[in-house]
Amino acid sequence: MTSAHDGLVPIPDNELLEHSSRLKGKVVLITGAGNGIGKETAILLASFGAKIVIGDINDICGRKTASIIIAFGGQAISQKCDVAVWDNLVDLFNLAIANFGSVDIVIPNAGTSEASPFYNVILDETGRPQEPALLPAMQVNLTGVLYTVHLAQHYLHVGQDLNAPSLKSVVLIGSMSSWAGFSPAPVYSATKHGVLGLMRSVDSNFERKGVRVACVTPFFAKTDLLPLYMKLALAGIPFTPVARIAGAVVYAVSHPDPATSGCGYVLPDNGPVIKVSREEFKPGVLKKLDDGANPLLKYVGLLLSCLRLLRDFFIWVHCRLTGIFYVGKIMTDIVQLLGKPTLLLVMISAAGIYFLK
Repeated sequence: MTSAHDGLVPIPDNELLEHSSRLKGKVVLITGAGNGIGKETAILLASFGAKIVIGDINDICGRKTASIIIAFGGQAISQKCDVAVWDNLVDLFNLAIANFGSVDIVIPNAGTSEASPFYNVILDETGRPQEPALLPAMQVNLTGVLYTVHLAQHYLHVGQDLNAPSLKSVVLIGSMSSWAGFSPAPVYSATKHGVLGLMRSVDSNFERKGVRVACVTPFFAKTDLLPLYMKLALAGIPFTPVARIAGAVVYAVSHPDPATSGCGYVLPDNGPVIKVSREEFKPGVLKKLDDGANPLLKYVGLLLSCLRLLRDFFIWVHCRLTGIFYVGKIMTDIVQLLGKPTLLLVMISAAGIYFLK
């Protein structure tokens, strides 16, 4: 059982929105709010009177979210924005200033999954390794976040009413892969480690400027970011409710206690939000989080390895029937799945004898 005594503080769902009244009239700039977590968060923030500025690479989805907010009497605007393009983000912040006069809360939510399997080394016709498609995930998940947080330092102090109560905050969106490695998606995991590291690194500097910063790190949620094969692999495993993730963001941006700056908010599967304060980022607590996250992530990794193994088997059979012996990839996947080279050699030898006799 997690408790405040072990450095991990559970936050019940009924407490996530307890300071939401502080959001009325505040201007929120959020990226990637065309669907999923960003959409749910934008609508929830708007329901408490926040003015929403949406930037999404899918302009149609971003405008639909804004339309939903306007339909129930809220205020929202949307603009197409590729967070990997610096000028797009500058234009988005300027849009907020032009329409609402200031920016109070910044949420760099835009994210993407890995574009290609990291472990597949592609060779050209000369045998030269080709450059992997690492940039999309790196540019959106990390570079875009760095750009947004960098700009927040400036725009959070533009056009401020010195007589109004201050509520300046930046909330980053990580994942459980911010705390533990996730073998099937090493590039994604690396970017999410970077997001948590960014929050911890800017915390003290931002605090001196009157800006609170936090990082919300959920387990898998049913959003468009999650590929179909991942949803199939996770069948039967409780997802983190998107509404709870949005609630955690509201809690993080609206809490009045300055001591909440630098906190990580962990959402493991279907359990409650768990707060990790900056003072508790130490080996003992990190080990507890790692121990909690790794079994789930390893289980998912095992399921994905099984799916890849099954896929490679069918490719192998197909190629065998056409006269091509396809064994390299299945050997690699079995090694990743079983990690037992001796057993692997026995299995491959038996398969080779059977198919080649």
